[in-house]
Amino acid sequence: MKVCVVGSGGREHALALALGRSADVVVTPGNPGMPAVTSEGWQITVTDAPPEAVDADLVVVGPEQPLVDGLADRLRAMDRLVFGPGVDGALLEGSKGFMKDLLAEACVPTARYGTFDTLVEATAFLRELPGPWVVKTDGLAGGKGVLVTDSIGEAEADIAAKLSGSSFGDAGRKVVVEEALAGPECSLLALCDGKRVVPLAPAQDFKRVADGDDGPNTGGMGAYSPVPVADERLVDRMLDEAVEPLLGVLRRRGIDYRGVLYAGLILTDDGPKVLEYNVRFGDPETQVVLPRLDEDLTGLLAEAATGRLRTEPRWRRDACVCVVLASEGYPISSRTGELIEGLEAAGDHEGVTVLHAGTRLDDEGRIVTAGGRVIDVSALAPSIHEARERAYLAIRDVSWPGMHYRTDIAAAAASTSAPTVANSSMRFEQARPFS
Repeated sequence: MKVCVVGSGGREHALALALGRSADVVVTPGNPGMPAVTSEGWQITVTDAPPEAVDADLVVVGPEQPLVDGLADRLRAMDRLVFGPGVDGALLEGSKGFMKDLLAEACVPTARYGTFDTLVEATAFLRELPGPWVVKTDGLAGGKGVLVTDSIGEAEADIAAKLSGSSFGDAGRKVVVEEALAGPECSLLALCDGKRVVPLAPAQDFKRVADGDDGPNTGGMGAYSPVPVADERLVDRMLDEAVEPLLGVLRRRGIDYRGVLYAGLILTDDGPKVLEYNVRFGDPETQVVLPRLDEDLTGLLAEAATGRLRTEPRWRRDACVCVVLASEGYPISSRTGELIEGLEAAGDHEGVTVLHAGTRLDDEGRIVTAGGRVIDVSALAPSIHEARERAYLAIRDVSWPGMHYRTDIAAAAASTSAPTVANSSMRFEQARPFS
């Protein structure tokens, strides 16, 4: 079997490696760290050909932008097997206002919110909320269009900048203003085949750029799995309250959702509440969830794409921790073209995989920085504590001018006894239509 993965980042690198356990993989456009022969003997290659021109048995779309732009629809019109929602389903991520309205329709617990395209109405609603406050671009902003603040002046200035188009262009000309919620966050990725849903192992990511959850939001500075607080009972509750009702609304609207639904939740004192939905694999959650999957990912995604999801995912007992290495200035700006050293040495550490997120080859064939998030160092080990130690030990070998990363990824979880994530057989066998 041959699988085409669309994308070029760390998420797509992790997808290619997982799919490469049971299939040949071609990634478009890919990056220079991806080409390989897997230990199972399958080949991972890259191409600059568009997805429509790649001959493959299954297409897996990584980033959200191609989905919002209708790539899955175009490929299905060519009779291609695709894992990823069409434009109608992708609007869940393409418009935060649309997503929040669907949450209300599905009676899914979430923060109090309002969607606005005028400064007067947005600031008036903002002042009705007790604070802290959250201001989001309605459109796609690469995970960076969210402000969380306890300063009403900062929130008002952010609304004005977004609505004017000065901060995020057209993506910010409509904003979602909402109350901030308190509690630990949890990411739950679920595979959907249009009728049924099955969860993957939960993960927790770190959005803020600096230690202690300080600084601006990013696309994600690291993640770990399993999540100690997210036992099987909590996963069932998140499915019952946050995933299946939303998918039921999509189905009633005639939206055949085949792909992954990423539910970003916050575990409040009143129970799980949805912060956001994404319509693709999370980044960097994918980098810690897929290494723990003791199952044929190719088969799982093909089943979902064909509308016949029936395989029960199994999970390794190992924990996984991923730390993102970023360019100088990220997330405000990104300094590129810096020579990266030590990647091979880092990958030689036990349990460590080095994933390329934002790299390219320079004129001399050397790997240099080419984005904000540049390298993901992912480590497997019997415990979160050991996985964390392996990741940070390997990071010592990697360097380039201006490289920065968080030093506290999974620190709190490493001191907690993490339960083994159970298989999802009971939940899967009881899975019901969304309507």
